[in-house]
Amino acid sequence: MLHFLNTRFEELLGSFLLAVMACIAFINIIIRYCTNLSFSASEELTVNFFVWIVLLGTSIAFRESSNFTMNLLYSITHGWLRKTLYFFGVICSLAFFVMLAYLGAIEVIDEIELNVSSESLDIPVWLYTIATPLFSALIIVRILQRTVEDIQKQNF
Repeated sequence: MLHFLNTRFEELLGSFLLAVMACIAFINIIIRYCTNLSFSASEELTVNFFVWIVLLGTSIAFRESSNFTMNLLYSITHGWLRKTLYFFGVICSLAFFVMLAYLGAIEVIDEIELNVSSESLDIPVWLYTIATPLFSALIIVRILQRTVEDIQKQNF
């Protein structure tokens, strides 16, 4: 498990999904211009994979401490106030992604119980939405990882 946390899992999966999205879009363009047909599942796949890529990118941003922050107040403070603001930001981020994981899990459970299927490919929708709670859990791990590193290095 520790090896997994130190890998670049997000980049690998995100790159793969982006390549799949590009191929799907390219094939759809070729089919649309060479015939009067259109690959209707392309939008379904690309939109859902885009959501996955955004969540993976968020995980990368937290892992590398390059996430978007409002640091005007943070950058002009020092000492205990700066540490307080840092931990307040960590707690807010954790609370958000814990709620997102919880609500995403409820959505997945509902979709499984209701047997909801997608419009174009007629596959279970929970296969798309399972990414929300799973990747939110990954983001939580990355936030905690970054926080532990920052505490060890006194990076406030």
